[in-house]
Amino acid sequence: MSRVCELSGKGPMTGNNVSHANNKTRRRFLPNLNEVTLISDALKQSFKLRISAAALRSVDHRGGLDAFLAKAKDEELSSRALKIKKEIAKAQAAA
Repeated sequence: MSRVCELSGKGPMTGNNVSHANNKTRRRFLPNLNEVTLISDALKQSFKLRISAAALRSVDHRGGLDAFLAKAKDEELSSRALKIKKEIAKAQAAA
């Protein structure tokens, strides 16, 4: 399982550990990923996604999964999230 957020595309970053003696060694900063279940209002269905804590806050701020995916850029989303976005758009167009 890759360490990339399915909604925001946030992945590992690199940097340095800096000791008190100012020695620098390379390290990785991993995103805070959580397995959460989000419910789509348009599809009346729940989806299990692996997203970062920051993306979860953004989903809540925008008013749910449907609203978040409507504004999200396609290149940031995973293939699963992109499929969900298209299903939601189709359901909203039919309603």
